[in-house]
Amino acid sequence: MGSSPNSKPKIVRGTAGYVLEDVPHMSDYIPDLPTYTNPLQINPAYSVVKQYFVHVDDSVPQKIIANKDSPRGVHFRRAGPRQKVYFDSDDVQAAIVTCGGLCPGLNTVIRELVCALYHMYGVKKILGINGGYKGFYAHNTIALTPKNVNDIHKRGGTILGSSRGGHDTTKIVDSIQDRGINQVYIIGGDGTQRGADRIFEEIRRRHLKVAVVGIPKTIDNDIPVIDKSFGFDTAVEEAQRAINAAHVEAESGENGIGVVKLMGRYSGFIAMYATLASRDVDCCLIPESPFHLEGPGGLFEFVERRLKENGHMVIVIAEGAGQELVSESMQSLQKQDASGNKLLQDVGLWISQKIKEHFSRLKIMHINLKYIDPTYMIRAVPSNASDNVYCTLLAQSAVHGAMAGYTGFTSGLVNGRQTYIPFYRIIEGQNKVVITDRMWARLLSSTNQPSFTVSKIAAEEKTEDEPTGEQQ
Repeated sequence: MGSSPNSKPKIVRGTAGYVLEDVPHMSDYIPDLPTYTNPLQINPAYSVVKQYFVHVDDSVPQKIIANKDSPRGVHFRRAGPRQKVYFDSDDVQAAIVTCGGLCPGLNTVIRELVCALYHMYGVKKILGINGGYKGFYAHNTIALTPKNVNDIHKRGGTILGSSRGGHDTTKIVDSIQDRGINQVYIIGGDGTQRGADRIFEEIRRRHLKVAVVGIPKTIDNDIPVIDKSFGFDTAVEEAQRAINAAHVEAESGENGIGVVKLMGRYSGFIAMYATLASRDVDCCLIPESPFHLEGPGGLFEFVERRLKENGHMVIVIAEGAGQELVSESMQSLQKQDASGNKLLQDVGLWISQKIKEHFSRLKIMHINLKYIDPTYMIRAVPSNASDNVYCTLLAQSAVHGAMAGYTGFTSGLVNGRQTYIPFYRIIEGQNKVVITDRMWARLLSSTNQPSFTVSKIAAEEKTEDEPTGEQQ
């Protein structure tokens, strides 16, 4: 289990194997902090809600499937408003920043953070940091109010701008301290959350009364622990347009093949769910499931068979799939972008060219192949209804946590419940498709594609068992 090098995980143990992986609280390192009555107690919108305030001992289990002898297992602190808060609303100076690549829902999260701070807690001083982490020390800010964020959820992208890299912990915390900021809301992926963890540790080292809160953003859905990340549902829905177009093109041509490349650098969730939702896909290739091109059980053999059976086919491939097969990419695999991600070759173009070369070389049949890459179209759309609701829950939960004095945590959904998750659990690894799980089995039964890994092993074993031709 990974944790920040400067702090130990905050673990609470109970009976029957109960473990709470708790989040830090400002009172852990700043003694005698004053508390205030939560303004929601006199807010007419919430006075009618029974048990609106979360009990101090409420927690959410990480795993909900158990048998009668199972220990209760790991839990996370349940998100929501507390009866007491650790900030006077008039003293709050909040800052919001978006980092990394674009994702549907960024503007919705910004809007709901502003509205929750303003309408729920009466916070009037809210800054937007322009251009990602470097905006802290480049002094790029805009004032945010419910009025100027009112309709931004209808737009794609982020009104604050975003960038990769630019993280300088000392400069950022100096800026936070100089500006009098005491709540920081950081929206970004795993690299951004690592940066947020370093900011939190420096703030704790300086004993500053500043809440640092992360909101996980990754269109690939590759952040661990949480059920899903915002924007994922929108991405799957938008991917249908590209798959439908590829299917129309393939179906309309002689031996038509439609190839669609979707996001998924290390995790194939978008490709998998888009394939399951479409029902028009014949083959889905993801980073977690190796495949091979040539020989028995290979991709080429399957393409030939499917074209003979149906006269057309659609292939969906995640951007990180098959990178080990792209010989031209060996040097680029060692290069990284500003966020520390490996630079990948365009596997969609590569596999399209390989399929064309295969059929041209063997003269098996004439094919019509069309390649579609909707990546930036998908990233840039506004979030759909489902993601808008989720963004609202994430943002409001983040604000409740910060006002209650919690810090060094990410707001996330675990088993359908909003929780506060310590940074170290979010940045310890990546969420990936488990190809021995039922969901991948459902995909294989939907597409009727072979499990290329199993096929390759079987082919290699068969080759080894064949006689060499020598006299026995």
